[in-house]
Amino acid sequence: MAGSHPYFNLPDFTQPSPPSTPPSLSSHQRCRPSDATKGLLVALLGGGLPAGFVGPFSRMAYQASHFPSLELLICRCLFHLPIALLLKLRGDPLLGPPDVRGRACLHALLNVLSIGCAYSAVQVVPAGNAATVRKGSSTVCSALLALCLESQRLSGYDWCGLLGSTLGLIIIVGPGLGTLQEGTTGLYTALGYVLAFLGGLALSLGLLVYRSLDFPSCLPTVAFLFGLVGLVGSVPGLFMLQTPVLPKDPLSWSCVGAVGILALVSFVCVSYAVTKAHPALVCAVLHSEVVVALMLQYYVLYETVAPSDIMGAGVVLGSIAIITAQNLSCEREGQVEE
Repeated sequence: MAGSHPYFNLPDFTQPSPPSTPPSLSSHQRCRPSDATKGLLVALLGGGLPAGFVGPFSRMAYQASHFPSLELLICRCLFHLPIALLLKLRGDPLLGPPDVRGRACLHALLNVLSIGCAYSAVQVVPAGNAATVRKGSSTVCSALLALCLESQRLSGYDWCGLLGSTLGLIIIVGPGLGTLQEGTTGLYTALGYVLAFLGGLALSLGLLVYRSLDFPSCLPTVAFLFGLVGLVGSVPGLFMLQTPVLPKDPLSWSCVGAVGILALVSFVCVSYAVTKAHPALVCAVLHSEVVVALMLQYYVLYETVAPSDIMGAGVVLGSIAIITAQNLSCEREGQVEE
């Protein structure tokens, strides 16, 4: 009678209990990051952080040897050309399939214009401010283009993070825009900000074009085309618009090599990330480049960082945290297999 009472239905501890498997170890309970999560993490760690070193290193090369921006772009393009060996080993055409070759070349051209504008901007304005304007314009343009052309909608948290990151960029660059000097110096500074904005616009268009490409070996093909188109367009312009300069010291050579390697890593990671997550969110996560550039601007280049820069960097980091947390999800392996 006592055993039938609900309060006395206790487990029998005299019998050995079967071994229990933790839920986390079950194959149907394991989770893996979703595509959006993987895309944003790749954009943050492989795209934004390495790209934050590119601007300060470019400025160091210019200060040490007066290395022109077009020549720096040519050196960066040279790092993309060895990808042709990978395409040859795989038996893929170097320029991509004929039906998408035009869009692939357009993507390369837009990226070359974006990088050229960015390298020119960092020579006349601080590296952190140039990266701020470029990333801010790319984020806003990516959101508008994806909304109008692809009808891709964002959640409320995504919009909150997107607007917050843009607000942080305005806090960083706003005081500098309000104190432009009159005369030639102010004109060059304003031109630098215009170039940075155009670089961001070209970047957003390039990302949108890349999302429309779908063929095997898409990523290595566009990486090689970037180097090829960059060389074809930059070499004639270098001799017509600027004077070729050889680096004068090991520091300049090191900066040029670091720019080429880090920029190649960032290019590949951003191209991968934009196929997994919304391009506007990828651009927003890439705002981490601004924070890295500001840190290097202060600790390495010994340039002044205003309190507004620190405040804006904090807002940017908080916005990136909101976007990442909102899109941080996992998929059950059992459901994916089904």
